Order: sequence, then C-alpha cells, then structure tokens
Amino acid sequence: MALENDTRAPDFELPNQFGEHVRLHDYIGKKPVTLVFFPLAFSSTCTSELCDLRDNLAMFKQNGVELIGISVDSKATLRAFAEAEGYDFPLLADFWPHGSVSKEYGVFVPEKGYANRATFIIDTNGIIRASFVTAPGEARSIAEYRAALDSVVPARV
Repeated sequence: MALENDTRAPDFELPNQFGEHVRLHDYIGKKPVTLVFFPLAFSSTCTSELCDLRDNLAMFKQNGVELIGISVDSKATLRAFAEAEGYDFPLLADFWPHGSVSKEYGVFVPEKGYANRATFIIDTNGIIRASFVTAPGEARSIAEYRAALDSVVPARV
C-alpha cells in the first residue's frame, strides 16, 4: 500500500542517469520535490507520461518544485531513455537493491518486478502533501499534477 499524505517521506540515495548520487535529504529545507515512480523506460505509457511532463516542465519550475522520475531500470537505460526523449529532469535508478525505494514508498509490484505509476509531492519539510496512484496501464494526467501542485505550493503573487 502506498504511503499516505501527511507522513514523512523516506529518505533515499539513488544514482541518476549520469551516475551522480541524488538524495531526497538534499532537497529538505530548500524546495519541494515531486517523485514520479514509473514502471519501465521505453514502454509506451511511461514514454507518453514522461513526454507530457517534459512538455509541462515549466509548471514545476515556476513553482520551485524539483521533478524526479524513478524506475527500476539501470542508470544506463535511463540515460538512453532521457537522451532519446529529451528529458531535462533527473531519472533515478532504483535498480539495486532491486526496487528498494519503490518498496519503501509502498508502490513496488513484486509479481511484475517494477513500481506502479505513483506520484508523491513532498514539501520542504520532507512531508508527503499530495499523492496519487493510477491503476495498472492507466496514465496519469497533467491535470492531476496541476491540482496536486496547487494544493501544496503556495500561490505566487
């Protein structure tokens, strides 16, 4: 079962598509983070979803929110995926131990060996303030992201 809103987000450290280590803790006190768990790079639904995020990246940047994708793929696969699709946000490899971060967030699907499509918006204090999970095979919509960001990020004047 996915972690609930208003709970502390588990800290983690994973390599991004360039092999650089990224820790959730590094964002605490600095900026909110949107974690986007997705099943597999290069699959049709995941590619479509992440392309939608790429095309709407300004929505996150304008609100000072760091967008981070996470899958069980290797960092090499994620680098090829990001380069092929022009993703300008970090993709983290939850490769080994296999799916450990996905498991901590309660979104790993053991019978499939990958994470479900799940999104967690974490505030600057490290608390999950909004989240949503879609049914298998169902893409998340940009409207869901917009509504979640609006509920978490104070309106800018």
